[in-house]
Amino acid sequence: MRNILLIARRDLSGFMHGFGGYAIVAAVLAIDGLLFNAFAMGSTAKYSHDVLRDFFYICSGTTMIASVMLTMPSFAEERARGTDVLLSTSPVRDGEIVLGKYLASYTMLSVLTLLTFYMPLLVMYNGKVSAAHIVVGYLGLFGLGAATTAIGVFTSSLVRNQFAAGLLAGVGVVSLLICWLLAEIVEAPLTDVVSYMRLFDKHFLPFQEGRLLLTGLVYYSSVSALFLWFTTKVVEGRRLS
Repeated sequence: MRNILLIARRDLSGFMHGFGGYAIVAAVLAIDGLLFNAFAMGSTAKYSHDVLRDFFYICSGTTMIASVMLTMPSFAEERARGTDVLLSTSPVRDGEIVLGKYLASYTMLSVLTLLTFYMPLLVMYNGKVSAAHIVVGYLGLFGLGAATTAIGVFTSSLVRNQFAAGLLAGVGVVSLLICWLLAEIVEAPLTDVVSYMRLFDKHFLPFQEGRLLLTGLVYYSSVSALFLWFTTKVVEGRRLS
């Protein structure tokens, strides 16, 4: 655990001392605020529940985008700079390296997500929504962010260029997003499998509505664990080669 935290602190320090991390956080918060005022609040009267639902819908998209952008440099930048040699030759297990880098990116994403908290508080202050709806919605955002962050860390481990890593992560996330479409094409018994893989509409929509489903949390945890395992295997293979 100590090694994981050391690697996470090292990467977090890179975020804090560089311009990129702050730029991503500022840009995503600005987009969240603009979309919240333009679409969630809107010009027509809405029930507070609908405003809060639209807020989580907006944040789900920006959370996925932010996770891809924050994970782009996690492994790819190390390889481009040649500093990955320091990690591969250090007495640290590959799984600890992967978890440390994942923890750093996910911490940044979590902080970004929490910084949007003032918006649902405004809805609560000016209308009538339950605190449970807010908590459940944020649980969904954290779960969704955990899964897409793991995908981003995995694709960053595959290539040397961080922009290529971001493109691959985007393809991976979009592939899971459109599983609802693939489910209508494939035949049984794959239909149920592909349908279960839907990243957004099957697993996030209940959280968006304020309904806590443990199956959604299990799904996001499973996707995160699977892609972190893939990443560990990639790092192990590179160390042995």
